[in-house]
Amino acid sequence: MLGWTLIRLTGPAQRSFQRIHSLQQCTFLYASASAHLSVKSLSSMAEDPRAITEVSSSKMFGGFNKRYKHWSYSCGCHMTFSIYFPPAAATTMVPVLYWLSGLTCSDENFIQKSGAQRAAAKRGLALICTDTSPRGLNVDGESDSWDFGVGAGFYLDATQPKWKNWQMYSYVTKEVPELLSANFPILDTNRASIFGHSMGGHGALTIYLKNSDKYKSVSAFAPISNPISCPWGQKALPGYLGDDASRWKEYDATELMKSFKGTKTTILIDQGDEDKFLHQKQLLPDRFEEACNLVGMPLLLRMQPGYDHSYYFIASFIEDHIEHHAIALSS
Repeated sequence: MLGWTLIRLTGPAQRSFQRIHSLQQCTFLYASASAHLSVKSLSSMAEDPRAITEVSSSKMFGGFNKRYKHWSYSCGCHMTFSIYFPPAAATTMVPVLYWLSGLTCSDENFIQKSGAQRAAAKRGLALICTDTSPRGLNVDGESDSWDFGVGAGFYLDATQPKWKNWQMYSYVTKEVPELLSANFPILDTNRASIFGHSMGGHGALTIYLKNSDKYKSVSAFAPISNPISCPWGQKALPGYLGDDASRWKEYDATELMKSFKGTKTTILIDQGDEDKFLHQKQLLPDRFEEACNLVGMPLLLRMQPGYDHSYYFIASFIEDHIEHHAIALSS
């Protein structure tokens, strides 16, 4: 539990919270994920796609970082995700802000390195951090390179048979929200925004542009903005999707923006001008900016002098991004 005291009443399984609030009396709070309440074992997860197990919990800025493991029907393996619950979750439903990490990362990098919890606690936002690919499947060649396979799911649904479990688009857009709704009614999944870094910035932009009715806002740090035109994308997209280039455009933010018909809302992107991947033409923010101008989408592209591609860069501007999303989620 997130630090709330439970009073055990007489009679079998009769419990109530010492602190009762009007929001459905808070009897639902962490009902299926608490260490004090029944949690299904890992062996039963394949039978119940909504079952999760808490792996770890740490208090931070009055809220809690928690990590969970579950069986993923999208990816066909056990997956982990992390949540930061802000202090406000003790008394009211809170909106969710999804974070998508970059190449080689897991669900833990952002939680451990970004420092986002301070601002999220202040603004009452839950941070949801997913993994970047399936793991433990032992697909031949899955770990041969750092930019394809394990840790490099590119937030798409692979169509090539060898990579059939790499269904990260469906995992992020469908399965994780279902898990949150089933296990944490304190999280208001109808108020959601999304952001990410590098490959995760690519994921955040493409997911938003394809589902702008589901997310209030989007932002990114150094995103892979035009993957069909950069070496990373030219390796990953055909590898996962095959040789039909028209399929690649479905997961390219610049191409999606060119035909975007959704609500016009400001996109925030921060990019360090000392980022080696910017100079290697992996990120191509100028292409995305041109596409935004073409359709009249407001874009705040901030080139940050002296910053690179690291989490030092992310931590330096994370509060601006939390504020960007907090404003959108409160409107």
